[in-house]
Amino acid sequence: MSPRFSNRAVVIAQVAMLSVVLGVAIALALRVNGYYVFVLANVALLALVGAGMNVLIGLSGQISFGHVGFYALGAYTVAVLGKAGVSFWIAWPAGAALATLFGGLLALPALRVKGPYLAMVTIAFGFIVEHAIVEARGLTGGQNGIMGIVSPTLGALRGERAVAVLALLSAGVACIGYMLVARGQWGAALRAVRGSEIAAESIGLNPLVIKTVAFAVSAFTAGAAGGLFASLSGFVTPNTFGFSQSILFVLAVMIGGAGSAAGPLVGAVIVGLLPEVLSSLEDFRLLFFGGLLLLVLWVAPGGLVGLAQAALRALQMRFGSSKPAATVSPVEPVSPFAPRTRAGLCVSGLSIRFGGVQAVSELSFDAAAGQVTSLIGPNGAGKTTALNMLSGFYAPSSGDFSLGGMKLGGRSAMRVARAGIARTYQTSQLFGALSVIDNVALALTRGKLGFLFGRARLHASGVRSQAAALLAFSGYRGDHDASAEDLPHVDRRFVEIARAMALDPDVLLLDEPAAGLSTDDKERLGRILRKIADTGVAIVVVEHDMALVMGVSDAIVVLDQGRRLAVGSPVEIQANVAVRHAYLGEGAATAQPRSRAAKTGAPELLGVNGLVVGYGAEPILHGIDLQVRRGEVVALLGANGAGKSTLMRTLSGLHRPVSAGGVTLDGQDVSTLGAESMVALGMALSPEGRQVFPELSVLDNIRLGGFLAPQGRDARVEDMLTRFPRLRERLHQRAGLLSGGEQQMLAVARALMSRPRILLLDEPSLGLAPKVVADLFAALDRLREEDMTILVVDQMAALALALADRAYVLERGRIVAQGMASDIAQDPALAQAYLGA
Repeated sequence: MSPRFSNRAVVIAQVAMLSVVLGVAIALALRVNGYYVFVLANVALLALVGAGMNVLIGLSGQISFGHVGFYALGAYTVAVLGKAGVSFWIAWPAGAALATLFGGLLALPALRVKGPYLAMVTIAFGFIVEHAIVEARGLTGGQNGIMGIVSPTLGALRGERAVAVLALLSAGVACIGYMLVARGQWGAALRAVRGSEIAAESIGLNPLVIKTVAFAVSAFTAGAAGGLFASLSGFVTPNTFGFSQSILFVLAVMIGGAGSAAGPLVGAVIVGLLPEVLSSLEDFRLLFFGGLLLLVLWVAPGGLVGLAQAALRALQMRFGSSKPAATVSPVEPVSPFAPRTRAGLCVSGLSIRFGGVQAVSELSFDAAAGQVTSLIGPNGAGKTTALNMLSGFYAPSSGDFSLGGMKLGGRSAMRVARAGIARTYQTSQLFGALSVIDNVALALTRGKLGFLFGRARLHASGVRSQAAALLAFSGYRGDHDASAEDLPHVDRRFVEIARAMALDPDVLLLDEPAAGLSTDDKERLGRILRKIADTGVAIVVVEHDMALVMGVSDAIVVLDQGRRLAVGSPVEIQANVAVRHAYLGEGAATAQPRSRAAKTGAPELLGVNGLVVGYGAEPILHGIDLQVRRGEVVALLGANGAGKSTLMRTLSGLHRPVSAGGVTLDGQDVSTLGAESMVALGMALSPEGRQVFPELSVLDNIRLGGFLAPQGRDARVEDMLTRFPRLRERLHQRAGLLSGGEQQMLAVARALMSRPRILLLDEPSLGLAPKVVADLFAALDRLREEDMTILVVDQMAALALALADRAYVLERGRIVAQGMASDIAQDPALAQAYLGA
């Protein structure tokens, strides 16, 4: 059975079941006494509100505790207009429309915040509406409310029965509307925005508009339910629309199951009928509901419907049919788009400043159509910042970039994507709530979602076949109907490229696409990039794997400290003296390896034997063997992505488990110990990026470093201030206000406070000015003279070698060279690891 037919069959089955439930409920409403009619009508009103809130909570992932305000707007509109003699059939839609208008207006500012802040805004809205009703006495009757609201007639039905039947029919229509939204492109877009607003913008979606529509839809159903409630009860007062009613609306969705079509119905039945069962415990109603919600979320986060669906799937797996065969497209891996002339990217004087930091300065280059242009440079060079400007996530402080003569600098990411620039991310940003093929099919809409309840174009055969062709063209070989959330890392990379290509872009921006891939997968990626370039797409790639860069690039732009350092072909870049200095520190007067007596007789302090470590199924480190003797300084060198920081995190206990091999500290196996145990045993890490505690003072940061060794802490603090005099001047200043160099000194001082037997330094010179680097390494050199055992990773190879006794060179997770620092400085393997040369 095709997914398209299966999807339609599921919807038909759901509508049929809903019709049966509604038929039974309407039959009951026509037969039972007035009290039960009132109860049944209230359950229907909860379901009506819940169906709209299911769009907000279940699809877009937003939480509102203020929907009682929209409920009140609908109710008072019907009451006020009815009092003025206006027909219910005019007043009711007017109330729903007014609630929708206020929902859209509230959403515009409210949805710019998230999480608890959004909840606080919506709670405030509910209180504002309640108090506005009280104060507007001339219109609303104030605390006394409005009495004598006339019920509508529905054929031969009058009074409560007419309202109950109308409420049931409205709830049914709302549930069908939810099904149409959920299975169409709007439902996919809402789930996409919930998963990643950044990625949603980069395929041309407007997250603010999409979330506002969800908010307005939920406000509409709340307003419609409020209008029916006014006619059902015959009177309205402000106390009827308190905060507790909003909680009941949310409970109905969460208990039943957010995101499922039947969830609000099930939740409404429970929330609506439980008070009748517990009528003698009215004062404890919310307590029971709260306990039930905690129980449901603990046992089944997907609600009761989600629990039932999980149980059904388990039964099917155990007794029923086998899992259907994976849907893999048989199409040939060719581009599904018709050949056309594509525009290249022109970057002119692009600059951006964050506070006092000039992240990118006067960057200019051209990325020609049909060519691969790589942006490379050391850590902190500004590569990803440049990519963020080119994709519209950062507005440049000055300069511009254009596509085929159309200037795009300063435009939003959504507009840049629609103009023809697509991108991927360092960390995969797939929409986890969608299937693989739906990720690509949604991108094929290019932000044009159509009518909210319109035909589900995502499931049209033409769209599905085009998405399947893109997946094949981009190298994905797995199941098209698999959940994107469950994909292995390598498949996520290729699916993300397919989704970007679904925009039929002129320019494709790739941010470290090879990160975490095996050697074979990197080779496959290289072939795919060349194949994409052959279709005329201009590719701009930020990548640290130099073998891949040199193998696929037509042109390379080198950045250093935010400025363009060099531009040219791979051969020209490999031979460029300035580039070699930026990567290796060659030619630096203060960075010459110095001779020092080898500590060949010193006992081993740190041993690494056959270490294999990875994230998920793919290893990052392959059989690492490393030794650090007592009193020795060892440098660990290699390009970004070689595995240096992963090794440092593993040694310090921050990354577990170890797949194979082992780590010993002074002969003790520490492969399974956590970071706190490693510190207690005498291993301290000064992490990449400093990671000081920004809200604490310099003094508090230093003192926390000695948490596990409190004896003599004050004397050690004084020693740290002597080593790093700049810290004494800023002792009581917040650490987050220090300069980058001062923060690095603080990070080293904090690590030394634990009295380590071995100090791990991860990229100590990252992002620092040359003068600050010189001061920092002078302090580290003094530690060396005091026989401190140090393992240092630094992007500036010459600086690290000047400090070190011995060195190891990593490339793609493997040690490719080792020896004395002076020998490694002359070893061609060092240049090979950094520049692929």
